[in-house]
Amino acid sequence: MELKQALEGRKSCRAFSSSPVERELVAELLRRAGRAPSALNLQPWEVTVVMGEEVKRLARRISAAHVERRAGCSPGARRPIPEAHQKRRRDTFLPLAAALEKMGLDLERFVGEGSCRFYDAPVALVLYMDSSYSMERYLCLGVFVGYLLLAAQDLGLSTCPVGLVASYGEEIKDQLNIPEEKEVVLGIALGYPEQGSPLSSFSTPREPLESFVRWYV
Repeated sequence: MELKQALEGRKSCRAFSSSPVERELVAELLRRAGRAPSALNLQPWEVTVVMGEEVKRLARRISAAHVERRAGCSPGARRPIPEAHQKRRRDTFLPLAAALEKMGLDLERFVGEGSCRFYDAPVALVLYMDSSYSMERYLCLGVFVGYLLLAAQDLGLSTCPVGLVASYGEEIKDQLNIPEEKEVVLGIALGYPEQGSPLSSFSTPREPLESFVRWYV
């Protein structure tokens, strides 16, 4: 697959096939993602790969915590986000809401509960960093995630970044024996897409270049 195809074809998957993903394929994916650049070559990202029945065990632990605390899926902000960005968020969820409506499912419940289960993907990736790093190193982790998502697309795998699970980082660390000094930043659901699902039939819109680029020439 050419890079252009991966860039334009990648989308978040919320309907995964139960087909298992080979361990060596996941290893190859992470090798490719590990080529991402980072400041001073620190490579601050760390990953725990959860597969098979262990995904279900982790999902049960997160889901139980979610029933108690009900963390939200919305991105945190120091002040209200700009209206243009709010509109993008609404537009993003319109096609998903329409697909769920056809299936008789509620959007908020589906996203909240589905996130806790990694959308029933056969593989869950838990990404974390040492808490000693400064906020700027989140950028390095973000670049790693970008590489990972595109590498998965090239390998025929589908992904969905799952931010909600970071709200239950303590439960995740306890379940997966991740050291206390680490900070869980993101989960990623990984697997093969469920062919024919309404949840696999749409892509979210992207803004035109002039909406986010300024030129000084």
